[in-house]
Amino acid sequence: MEKGEDVMHIAEGLLPAPYAIAYSVGAAIFVGAGAKSLARKSREIPMMKQLTGVMTAGVFLVSLLPIPVPITGTCSHPGGTPLAAILLGPWVNALVSMVALLFQALFFAHGGLTTLGANTLTMGVFGGFVGWLLFKGMRMLKMSLFWSGLVAGLIGDISIYLGTSAQLALAIHGNHPLSEVFLAIFGAFLPTQAPLAVLEGLFTGIALKYIADHRPDILIQLRVLGEGPQPKTESGEGAK
Repeated sequence: MEKGEDVMHIAEGLLPAPYAIAYSVGAAIFVGAGAKSLARKSREIPMMKQLTGVMTAGVFLVSLLPIPVPITGTCSHPGGTPLAAILLGPWVNALVSMVALLFQALFFAHGGLTTLGANTLTMGVFGGFVGWLLFKGMRMLKMSLFWSGLVAGLIGDISIYLGTSAQLALAIHGNHPLSEVFLAIFGAFLPTQAPLAVLEGLFTGIALKYIADHRPDILIQLRVLGEGPQPKTESGEGAK
């Protein structure tokens, strides 16, 4: 990994055609399901389309702007998809991720069209579904919104790089053991991404707590919170 290198998305031309096609087909299934989920939720939740637009812009921005990590000399990005999945649902998040990645590929040469399916799977499906499932699990254990969001954002972010490492290892391992190549790639990613994963976890938790404190009706409409009385936050206000 070179100094200053962006390590988030798989760049154009790095995947053999059969792999790129397979990932595109897999991503299309999730994106299609996301479009159907968005249409259904838009009929039930008046703000759904507007919020989806805002979250798409947010994912586009946070996964585009490079953040330097001084200890490694490289740069990377948060994913933004764990928070999007918690608010919009994991299926809609897959659609959001694909749209954000498409505009990045078309206008910023960030990622690529041939790798759009692969990057959608890692950022939108791995990051989104892992973050969403962890958030739901933490809430079932009666953890606060902040800590549930922190865990979801942190591990959801790392899962994006687990997926990317697996995709690259499958494509380039050749005669070397797949597990050995996977561990080498993920080991190269981890020093750069671990600090940003912590930041993404903190941001996700703080964002959810802020919305709960100031606009809990949004979380209720999106079914992040139930409609009954909610336990207090650590500050003693709003939903837990």
